[in-house]
Amino acid sequence: MSELTYETLREAVAGGAVALRSILGLQPADGKGGKVFPPTYVPSSGAAHKYAIEERQIGDSVVTTVLLDSVASQANRAELGLLEGAESGELGFPVAYVDFSDAEGVEDIGRVTVLEAPHRLADAIFRDSLLDGTLFRLSDVGRAITDAHPRNATAMFRYAPTALLFGQWDSTGPKGGLGAKFQRAFVSEIVGLDAKRGNKVGSRIDPLQIERNAATVYEHSDAEQRWTLEKEDAAQEKGKPKTAGSDGRPSEVNHGNIAPSIDELAGGVTISSARQTTVLSLAALRRLGFAGATRDAAVEARTSVAALGVAAMAYGHEMDFDLRSRCLLIPEHAPSIEIVGRNGGAPVVVDIDRDVSARLVEQAASAAARAGIGWETEEIRLVPAPKLIELLRRSRDVSAREGVSESA
Repeated sequence: MSELTYETLREAVAGGAVALRSILGLQPADGKGGKVFPPTYVPSSGAAHKYAIEERQIGDSVVTTVLLDSVASQANRAELGLLEGAESGELGFPVAYVDFSDAEGVEDIGRVTVLEAPHRLADAIFRDSLLDGTLFRLSDVGRAITDAHPRNATAMFRYAPTALLFGQWDSTGPKGGLGAKFQRAFVSEIVGLDAKRGNKVGSRIDPLQIERNAATVYEHSDAEQRWTLEKEDAAQEKGKPKTAGSDGRPSEVNHGNIAPSIDELAGGVTISSARQTTVLSLAALRRLGFAGATRDAAVEARTSVAALGVAAMAYGHEMDFDLRSRCLLIPEHAPSIEIVGRNGGAPVVVDIDRDVSARLVEQAASAAARAGIGWETEEIRLVPAPKLIELLRRSRDVSAREGVSESA
C-alpha cells in the first residue's frame, strides 16, 4: 500500500470516488471471547437487557451484534482527536472557543471549544457568549454563521470547517427550527460481534460490620452534618423526624454490608471481536456550495474538509479505544483507508497515520487559501456573557444544596 497523498485525495473529492472508508478489527483487551460492557439504554417494558443488540449482515454471514459505540459518540471522540492535534500545533484549522478562565466563580470550566460543545458552533454556549463585546449571534461572525447554509457554506468553512464534517443543525439560532442543517459527512460506529449476554455481580463488605437494623438514622437538620441518630437533631417533615433515605437504615448513609446481587439487565457481553466502520461521504461534501467561489476553489474547500476527516481517523486511532469502564479494545492492525469508486470495483487501499494526515491538512488548507477561500487563521475567542455566568453560579448553588441533602 502507498500513502494517501494530497493529489489522490483531491482527485477523489473532485469526483473520482464516492467515499473514503476505514474498517478496523478490534479485540477485547483480555483477548478473543473477552467480556466488555456496552453503553446502556432505557429498556422497553419487559426487555431482557439494556443493550442495543441486533442481527446484522457481516460479509456473507448473519451475526448477533451489540453496539459498543454509537455514531454520535464516535463523532465526539473524533472531534477530541482533532482537538488534540490542534492544541499540539500539528493541525492548523480554526477552533472557536468560549473562555471561562476569567469568569469569577466558574473559572474552573476553562475553555469550551467548538469541538466539545454538543451543537458545535450553533450551541447555546456560543449563542450566550460575547465576541469582542458583542453577543455572538449579533457579531459579524455570528451573523455570517447564521446565514450560512449547504448551498453557501463559505462562512461555515471559514470559521468552523469541522461542522461541515460532523454536521450541524442551527435549531437554537434566530431562525429556530428553520435554521440551516448541514449533513453529517463523517459516520463511524463500533459494534461487537457474536455477542452473548452475561451477568454482573455486586456486593460490599463493611469493615465496621454495622448491622442493617442497628439503629434508625435521621436526616440532620444541619445539612453539613448529613445524618444523626437523635430525633431532636433531625430535620422535620410534616412535624415528624425525617429518616435518611427510604427506611432510615444505616445503609442509607453508606454504612453496613450490601448483600450480593446479580444484574441481568446490564451484565456485560462476551464477543469474538469488534469492528469499527468509518465512512466519509465525498458525495455529501460535493453537495456543499460556496457562493462566488470558482469551481477549483470549491474543490479545494471540500478537499480541506475531507483532509480533516482523514485526520480525525488517524488521530482518533492514536487516542486508543478505551470506550468506558471495562470496555477497552485493542486494534488488530494499523489503520488504512479504502477509496471507494463510483463503478463498484475494488477500492484502492492507502495507508494513513498521524504525520500523513497532518501533512494533508496543511497542503489542503494552503491550496484553499491560494484559491481565495481559506479558513480563518486568527484566534476566535469568546467570553461568557454575564447572564450565562450568573446562571452557572445559581445552578452550582442549587447543586451544592441538593447534593448535601441527597447524600444525607
